[in-house]
Amino acid sequence: MPMVESGMRVGLFGGSFNPPHAGHVHVCEQAMRRCELDAVWWLVTPGNPLKDTRELAPLTERVAECEAITPDPRMKITACEIDMPTRYTADTLRQIVARNRDVDFVWIMGADNLGQFHQWDRWRDIAALMPFVVVDRPGSTLALHSAKAAQVLRPYRFDEADASTLPGTPAPAWTFLHGPRNSLSSTQLRQAAKRHR
Repeated sequence: MPMVESGMRVGLFGGSFNPPHAGHVHVCEQAMRRCELDAVWWLVTPGNPLKDTRELAPLTERVAECEAITPDPRMKITACEIDMPTRYTADTLRQIVARNRDVDFVWIMGADNLGQFHQWDRWRDIAALMPFVVVDRPGSTLALHSAKAAQVLRPYRFDEADASTLPGTPAPAWTFLHGPRNSLSSTQLRQAAKRHR
């Protein structure tokens, strides 16, 4: 895991990053700026239980690609999950919190993931473990109102003007950040690469 100091405000941004792209950077930049985070850890997963892994590039390759596109040194790339006895996000986040008791963590996700958040293993445990921030993505703005998880967690939603107060707030707590959006997606990039082979 990246080095942290007591009292730091750290965003956790997990994904396959297959491949990583400017849209991922954009989501992190928005969360970092508006939640006033000291750092964001990109948690590059060995594999996602909800996704087909047949087209998954090797972990070392994805880590290197993430490192190559992150312009801000406060964005730390890690594949720490490979050293943990975990398979699901809920377990990984619990391990990270247990090893860094004095850090204020915030989970970061794009709005496209909010729509399927209720399908994640123990998603309610994730929401109860740490605050989270959802960054708007093209075609996913309505997830704020239509997503099952958003409806269940509506009483705990913060106004986005108060996003900077999210780190350190007892969970459940979350906010949805509107603003500039980036339309790139890993799926589109993989499909484009196939067409050019």
